[in-house]
Amino acid sequence: MISDNKLNEVNILLCEDDESLGMLLREYLEAKGYNTTLCQDGEEGLATFEMYEFNLCILDVMMPRMDGFTLARRIRELNQETPFMFLTAKNLKEDVREGFELGADDYITKPFSMEEVVYRIEAILRRVRGKKAKDVAVRAIGDFTFDTQKQTLTYNGVESKLTTKEAELLTLLSNRPNELLQRDYALKTIWIDDNYFNARSMDVYITKLRKHLRADKKVEIINVHGKGYKLVVSDSSIQPKK
Repeated sequence: MISDNKLNEVNILLCEDDESLGMLLREYLEAKGYNTTLCQDGEEGLATFEMYEFNLCILDVMMPRMDGFTLARRIRELNQETPFMFLTAKNLKEDVREGFELGADDYITKPFSMEEVVYRIEAILRRVRGKKAKDVAVRAIGDFTFDTQKQTLTYNGVESKLTTKEAELLTLLSNRPNELLQRDYALKTIWIDDNYFNARSMDVYITKLRKHLRADKKVEIINVHGKGYKLVVSDSSIQPKK
């Protein structure tokens, strides 16, 4: 359980009924500095969530006594803000869709590498911290002003209206300026499914965003081959607009 000297660290609830995998993953996460509490079924996971505060929940889908989807629903009833991700041996589109419709922040199919899990945890935590910071809806991107709620991009007093997909993509990119936005993460977050057609659609929207941003030479979206995109802002950073 959570020890008193770790209350200021990142606390993770890990629910995994495979004892070997659960122990291995917990030890790996602990070694990476994450305070990790392991539960081996959904009912234990729910009881533990009710007792302690967690920064992230990692839920196996197929568990005894209460499956991961049901547990996620119960967690959402108790707390709307705590992010969660699913671990599963299933790769059916219906299951992936159900997971994201429940509000999942990510979905990892077994087998997976421990490094991948840590990367995805870090991405979720960055996004959550960015979400808290972006309660101020208007942010500066170079010389642009981006209103995430109104979905507008303004440069030298000229306002451009973005489509919903353009605004969602620019929000993800500007949440982590000068850092990699993984293609599969963006696809699952915005399009739910990372299939070929959605991937091509995202490429089109990236091209449209580049056209919107080309007036400011300090701002560009670059490709990271085989991985994703970066919103590069030279000699600047993305800040809430005063």
